[in-house]
Amino acid sequence: MRKAEHQPAGVTGVPANSGIALRLDSVQKQYGSGPATLTALNNVSLALYQGSFTAIMGPSGSGKSTLLHLASGLDKPTRGSVHVGSTDISQLSGDRLTQFRRDHVGFIFQAYNLLPTLSVEQNITLPLILGGKSADNAWLEYLTNAVGIGALLNRRPAELSGGQQQRVAIARALISHPEVVFADEPTGALDSRSARAVLDLLWHLARELNQTIVMVTHDPVVAAASQRVIFLADGQLAGYRDGGTAAEISDFMTGLEA
Repeated sequence: MRKAEHQPAGVTGVPANSGIALRLDSVQKQYGSGPATLTALNNVSLALYQGSFTAIMGPSGSGKSTLLHLASGLDKPTRGSVHVGSTDISQLSGDRLTQFRRDHVGFIFQAYNLLPTLSVEQNITLPLILGGKSADNAWLEYLTNAVGIGALLNRRPAELSGGQQQRVAIARALISHPEVVFADEPTGALDSRSARAVLDLLWHLARELNQTIVMVTHDPVVAAASQRVIFLADGQLAGYRDGGTAAEISDFMTGLEA
């Protein structure tokens, strides 16, 4: 197990010309003030490269959700900065931040959050519609075929399995060519077979489409599908592992929880 403080928590083995898709510099997040101040994240720095597939793990209360919220622009750090691509999103606010998230950040959640009255195609292109943009039909066709739902575009969510609905959610997250996709327990509502298929798909997207994926999970089996696992404990980086089995990841997690 390597300690995260010794080098940036980006993926090893990337080409020299790969850019950094996500960077956190000395990020701190506090809630409250005075004696009641709670530090949810404390002096966290990391860099993730384009095309990397990274899992974030840690015990309950370790700061996983806080890290995801800050990195994706859903919340702002108390101190430090967050860069998505070349943009310091910690300096954006209001409509500018909302527009940036819509155009440059993708989200995949445990709940698929599909609108039941819309078709698969309409659900996928909804972020573009909300931004006043038209879908690139060639990209839509390529993307939906890549995630295995090209023949389902006219169906409604209720006509799909859980695994198919999550594939629709993944396509929706990718439709705007985001710089980073954030996945929060993306397989939590799926059976083991569908979960494995979704994880294989995320791996494919990182390797073949150079898509950067950051996934928060509590499941060592899910984390083992990623290229790198970053561990948090008490709001700080506690280490990272490149590769490794679910059992090895679980053993390290047990040490953090002790």
